[in-house]
Amino acid sequence: MSERTTDQDRLADTGPLKTPRAAALAGIVFSVLLIGALVILRLATPADPGVVGSWLADPARRAAVVTALNFIPFAGIAFLWFIGVVRDRIGRREDRFFATVFLGSGLLFVAMLFVAAALAGGVIAEAGAASPGSSGRGILALGRNVTSILVNIYAIRMAAVFTLTTVTIARRTAIVSRWVTFSGLAVALVLLVGSNISVWVEVLFPAWILALSLDILIADARRPITPRG
Repeated sequence: MSERTTDQDRLADTGPLKTPRAAALAGIVFSVLLIGALVILRLATPADPGVVGSWLADPARRAAVVTALNFIPFAGIAFLWFIGVVRDRIGRREDRFFATVFLGSGLLFVAMLFVAAALAGGVIAEAGAASPGSSGRGILALGRNVTSILVNIYAIRMAAVFTLTTVTIARRTAIVSRWVTFSGLAVALVLLVGSNISVWVEVLFPAWILALSLDILIADARRPITPRG
């Protein structure tokens, strides 16, 4: 009985040393990739989704859009890793209600992000292959509007719910700093009701995940190392 207890204590001591770093690294990778993708897409495409211009004829812009869309799958993978590691860190302190909303909103966010990226890539490929005067311009306008609605209305709202539940869990378990909690509340509020303020509002979510990840990484670095006997 004593040997089993000792083994469990050692696992409890070694587990948290790796988990925060893994969560922080996954969150940083997600944030950097998604911010990079969003910035490239905003700079390479017209601000108005309904505008169909000559930007598709520019090879540099087309290459930039393709590069940004290729960032999305890896960002989603890193985000799923981030979710799993954070849940593992919370462990037995996890509340079932908030855990369900936390996991569900995170999965829906990734799913809609993937759908939007796939739709955008398919529409751009179709519009680029279409001959002048055909329905390619209409397909591009429709696809851009659908993608914009999917990201700026649905995915952003799921990101707001994910932020709110993460803030609630973090506040109850005291796993992050207070300034991260308060900034998360502000970000969630803006994402919920202020998505029409600017096209750059969508960058707030990965930026907050980046701040959260850095806070976790710094807190883990400052944690005293307990000598093992």
